[in-house]
Amino acid sequence: MESVGLDGGFSTSRFTRRNGQYCFVGVQNLVWISEQAFRTKPRLCAQETDDGSGTRCGHVAIIGKSNVGKSTLMNHLVGEKIAIVTPKVQTTRNRIVGIATEKETQIIFLDTPGIFNPKLRFDRAMVDSAWTSAAEADMIALMFDLPQFKARKMEIDLLHEEIKSRITAIQKKRARDVILIMNKVDLMTKKDAESASDVLSEFFSDVRPVDQFAISATRGDSVQDLKNCLAGTLPEGPWLYPDDEMTTLPARLMAAEVTREKVFLQLKQELPYSVAVDTIAWEEYRNGSVRIDQEIFVQRQSQKGIVMGKNGTRIKALGVASRIDIEELLGRKVHLFLHVKVRSDWQDRRDMYLPWGLNYNA
Repeated sequence: MESVGLDGGFSTSRFTRRNGQYCFVGVQNLVWISEQAFRTKPRLCAQETDDGSGTRCGHVAIIGKSNVGKSTLMNHLVGEKIAIVTPKVQTTRNRIVGIATEKETQIIFLDTPGIFNPKLRFDRAMVDSAWTSAAEADMIALMFDLPQFKARKMEIDLLHEEIKSRITAIQKKRARDVILIMNKVDLMTKKDAESASDVLSEFFSDVRPVDQFAISATRGDSVQDLKNCLAGTLPEGPWLYPDDEMTTLPARLMAAEVTREKVFLQLKQELPYSVAVDTIAWEEYRNGSVRIDQEIFVQRQSQKGIVMGKNGTRIKALGVASRIDIEELLGRKVHLFLHVKVRSDWQDRRDMYLPWGLNYNA
């Protein structure tokens, strides 16, 4: 790994080289580019695009119930981990944008929070974010967890009914293609996978899917076939982002998401859904390292004790695990400081919704 200085008013930022690629590291975004592109056309945050001749571009919203594998799929499609992944439902809280360039097509993926029956304000905001993404997208990728559907006796439930109804309503306002994605087929026999897929595809035939894929987002089975299909289906038009950009997610938010992922993984069933993480300070040093201060919000004093652990052992473990991943993400040394605060009303505070792009009034 080597660092390359960047002239032109970016004295506090760098390009970091890893695995033959360069990464612009700044407070705003992470942009991975190939070594050749860096040497021959270093167009940082360039706005230039061609006239769209021969190119395609469009938004694909990945929609589905909680924990069907949407974030895992998007990370695989983009080729870099930009969305956190845990075994828990409702891990994704906001829309994550991932960008993949496949030949002459730029695919802008919108990884959305899982669809579920919301009761609290924050839950409603997450589900609203998913449907807003679907309404704005050029294509909807509707994803299912086949083993889970099979385990529930392949019964169509009220949530399936609502998903079909909402997609149908979106299509009435503006025509758009739908692709069905049957995930986790590697965990089933071929016969069971086919029978479960048949039930779902028949029920969702009203949304007129243009294609259907049986994949394993974890192993990557048939993911490239899915990507090729998307690339050939999106409308013609100029690219919206430089061909080397992979996400629009600010680095501050990505760092906070890394820490939240560690909270989910380490605290397991104790209180992850009562926790929020915010990056409150980001200071870059001359030696290339960065100091990051984050606040972990919990709703009760007793929860603070759980996060801290006996003699601070748990918060230290969280900090170490998070720092390692953030350093890998940024390609530089990180000094991470975690602060645990009790904020009982964080889910009802309007200022907590803005960084995640959530609608407070949903």
